[in-house]
Amino acid sequence: MREKVRRHLGKVLTGAALAAAGTAAMVAVTLPGTAGADESGGSGGGTRAARQTGPGPDAAPPGVVERAPAEAERGTGRDPLTDDELGRVEKAALAGRLSALGENVTGARGPQRLSIDLAEPEAGETDDPDAPRRADVAFYDYKNDTLVTKTVNLGTGKVERTDTQRGAQPPPSRAENAEAARLLIASPLGAGLRADYKDATGKDLTSPDQLELSGGIYRAAPGAQPAVLDACGTHRCVRLFSKVRNGPWIDTRDLVIDLSARKTAALDRG
Repeated sequence: MREKVRRHLGKVLTGAALAAAGTAAMVAVTLPGTAGADESGGSGGGTRAARQTGPGPDAAPPGVVERAPAEAERGTGRDPLTDDELGRVEKAALAGRLSALGENVTGARGPQRLSIDLAEPEAGETDDPDAPRRADVAFYDYKNDTLVTKTVNLGTGKVERTDTQRGAQPPPSRAENAEAARLLIASPLGAGLRADYKDATGKDLTSPDQLELSGGIYRAAPGAQPAVLDACGTHRCVRLFSKVRNGPWIDTRDLVIDLSARKTAALDRG
């Protein structure tokens, strides 16, 4: 198989990590490790296990699965956001022009949600047990390539602050990684990825759902990429780490997907 994949992207990777080398800056990504080695014993151990008819005298009693306690609608203090709070916060943040005029990664109406996090206490509120809880909701609006962060008061449900930045590029969301893979699979530059996938599985690659994906933001550096990627940094551009589900890694580091322009390009490694 290895001789086959050299004709495609170069190699199918089976290690636990990939180096993100290159002249362009990119958000660091930690890749999950491969499964551990089989720790079962030899044939003698298997024979001994077969002879055992029950737990030993020091065996722990069987576990009991208990129902998880019901989650409260609202947290207190620095408690993590509850499911109810997450829903209310996103609804409040999307109200108004952003929902009507924004655009997500697929081109549909409404901005792309990136994250919802409990906001840090404001000055003078750190030791106040009755300080209001707030949440920061981050969206990326592909309509005009802006990062929009709204701070919502969890008690009142009102947006207290809106911060808009151009050129700020947080790590891509799961939905953005999936859309980047979808564009790559459909692109002529995805031919190697498709071929390597078929070599590894015997099946055609037609959907991002067939891959395990993580990604990092790519920013343009002078002279370090083809001209089609010069806008990366202002545009939202992603490099993918692609893994066959329950299988090997496929090296796609030299391919960049411009999600704003919906284009793909290959970096020149000389």
